[in-house]
Amino acid sequence: DGGAGGTVRITASRMVAFHLLPRIITGMRAAYPDLQIELVPSDTTENLLFREADIALRMYRPRQLDIITRHLGDIPICLCATENYVARHGAPVSVADMTRHAFVGYDRSDAILDGMRAAGLPATRAMFAVRCDDQPTYWELVRAGAGLGFGQLPMVQATPGMVVLPLPDGVAMPVLPVWLATPAELRRVPRVARVWDRLAEALVPHLS
Repeated sequence: DGGAGGTVRITASRMVAFHLLPRIITGMRAAYPDLQIELVPSDTTENLLFREADIALRMYRPRQLDIITRHLGDIPICLCATENYVARHGAPVSVADMTRHAFVGYDRSDAILDGMRAAGLPATRAMFAVRCDDQPTYWELVRAGAGLGFGQLPMVQATPGMVVLPLPDGVAMPVLPVWLATPAELRRVPRVARVWDRLAEALVPHLS
């Protein structure tokens, strides 16, 4: 079916699906009321070639053959905490000072540990006073003041009560690359092209 209307299935990480896509999809539906959108929040890799989704929003470059990709930009990552946490415990002023703070970290996943070490922080699992692998729940723990955490800079800046903390000398946060991907045979299908273009247009203001 090559029509301009119909259903388009989008998959994205749970954080992006929860925090960014609802408004974007609402605007998309207002512009194109003949479209129906299926949103699949998932931190696993859906297989585009098996049509588990028509368009994927990835935080890495897809490497599958016969997939069209577009790099939209990068989301900066920042160290953050609540205003109340900073008022009670202060902000870390050096790499050594960070070890006295409680962090919210992942449980079974080593992603935050690996990221902290790559950024120049001597991180250990013992620094994580609270641990959770589910990213939306992780963010709510940070937002509740359970400890220092890491977040997407635009989301942290848009959240009342959150503070972006300066990084100690020698520490550099990574960025999250944002890629759109779709099977090559779908890229020019009118309804998929509509959603692809709208996603790109709406997401770019959130990226660096």
